[in-house]
Amino acid sequence: MATPAAEPLPRPAPPAAPRPAAPALSRDRWRRKVDFLLSVIGFAVDLGNVWRFPYVCYQNGGGFCCPLSTGAFLIPYTLMAIFGGVPLFYMELALGQFHRVGAIPIWKNICPIFKGIGFAICIINLYVAFYYNTIIAWALYYFYSSFTATLPWTSCANPWNTPNCTSYLGRSNVTWTKDSKSPAEEFYMRRVLALQNSHGLDEVGGIRWHLLLCLFLIFAIVYFSLWKGVKTSGKVVWVTATLPYVVLFVLLIRGTTLPGAWRGIVFYLRPSWEKLTSTAVWVDAAAQIFFSLGPGFGVLLALASYNPFHNNCYRDAVVTSIINCLTSFLSGFVIFTVLGYMAEMRGVEVEDVAKDKGPSLLFITYPEAIGNMVGSTFFAILFFLMMITLGLDSTFGGLEAVITAIMDEYPHLLAKRRERFVLGLITVCFLGSLATLTNGGSYIVKLLEEFGAGCSILAVVFLEAIAVSWFYGIQQFCSDVKAMLGFTPGIYWQVCWVAISPVFLAFIIVSSLLDQPPLTLFDYQYPAWSISVGYLIGASSFLCIPVYMAYKLVWTPGSLKQRLAVCLRPEKTKGELPLESALLCFSQYGLGPAASIPVCQPGPRRSLCLLMPKPHLSDPHG
Repeated sequence: MATPAAEPLPRPAPPAAPRPAAPALSRDRWRRKVDFLLSVIGFAVDLGNVWRFPYVCYQNGGGFCCPLSTGAFLIPYTLMAIFGGVPLFYMELALGQFHRVGAIPIWKNICPIFKGIGFAICIINLYVAFYYNTIIAWALYYFYSSFTATLPWTSCANPWNTPNCTSYLGRSNVTWTKDSKSPAEEFYMRRVLALQNSHGLDEVGGIRWHLLLCLFLIFAIVYFSLWKGVKTSGKVVWVTATLPYVVLFVLLIRGTTLPGAWRGIVFYLRPSWEKLTSTAVWVDAAAQIFFSLGPGFGVLLALASYNPFHNNCYRDAVVTSIINCLTSFLSGFVIFTVLGYMAEMRGVEVEDVAKDKGPSLLFITYPEAIGNMVGSTFFAILFFLMMITLGLDSTFGGLEAVITAIMDEYPHLLAKRRERFVLGLITVCFLGSLATLTNGGSYIVKLLEEFGAGCSILAVVFLEAIAVSWFYGIQQFCSDVKAMLGFTPGIYWQVCWVAISPVFLAFIIVSSLLDQPPLTLFDYQYPAWSISVGYLIGASSFLCIPVYMAYKLVWTPGSLKQRLAVCLRPEKTKGELPLESALLCFSQYGLGPAASIPVCQPGPRRSLCLLMPKPHLSDPHG
């Protein structure tokens, strides 16, 4: 009897093409690309564009000229943007998008011995949160005070006014002396800050309870915007990142119609060539572009880590940087038209209008201008709402950087406890801000602004550029970018990352340390002991880097040479990286089912993907 032929086994269906997103990953994603862009723009375009940039121009005698000519401040500002700010902005977006983790654990994939940079970034962001949100609280108090028929900073008939109060609103032939103070200046200094009840840092006085309530409301908004991750903050930025532009254009149109506005514009556009020889101008230009674009704060790493792998971060970096610089330029016109008007009304020069070149331009000059407008109450409400939204955008970014960094570092503890962790972080920031709410709190705000994120953040960016370009390897980094975008960064970007940006940063750090002008606020000169405290604040964050280096070397087994080799080599191996990276590389290189599966393995002087034998489909480990 013949044996029946065995039926052939059915051939397995060919595997489906790998999808960019792996279901095993639980990391949040932006709902829409525009959510990410608005978040980055909202972080980059903040109070620094409307507050810091104009007073830096003011401090350096104007000279930020229009694009069709050249000017003193434009030269260092543009150079710092082209060779420092924008390349590092692009680098951080690419790093965050490729490695998909926050500022602390990312160094395991790059150069473990520099992991202290991540901890330093978190501490710097905390210092910024301690004073930056107080400034937003000031804006919120102004917002509340604007709901009146007559704005409280437009007259001298208030309990907090002094005999030196001089109002020229609706008047002519007003005599303005060196002792004269505008109603807006006295409202800010005597009503909001209550500086008359403080004798400097030696006696800061009690807490301003109305500011405490304002700060509580600010942190409550921040908490409910961040507690669920980028899916909630991505919705909030639709308002907070777009409203400021509407208000800025309204104020620009109104400002140009004020008498004497041309004087401010001329002062803004007129170059002061002798300023180019001053190191302070170059330091200010670098600080402005770095603080405005935000490389080094870990925000760009965090926001980009929630992007799709193939998102065009190169285009995002260029577009966002251009928007940032144009916003600074626009806000300069807005404030200098008002300075020109104030100079015209007082009969003085533009440079003599504001006695302090810090936040007072935001809380004295703008309110004074708004008081002259028809419908001043409406414009005041609109303007300070814009100030609040600008500040909140930056706060969202800074705290999200800390949240992402720590949660990615300790996922086993915090992955399912985000709401409680965010609440704890917000509580720490609120308690850390209490000292800035006292009668002398503005002196503490100035101290934290100068030292909390001054040279320390520049040093962090410098070491970050060195670690990525020199230790991780510029070729490896460019290979990572090519895997995401399909093209290798050009020679300009590579030269900036390897040499030009680090050299510029080193020059700025050394120059700013050697040239330290006396620290003053209004008529108060900071005592020597407070400067020492400021240096300790700045050093406390930066010391995380050498301390972690020493810790890593001590606890790594082997000889010194072996320890260095281990500490400088990425810890991640091909088997430890997310499945998504392997699938995306597989798709990127267009390998068919019969080919080997490329597994991404970042590491210095290694190719992007290692071709490993393709496992059998039924293999449980495949």
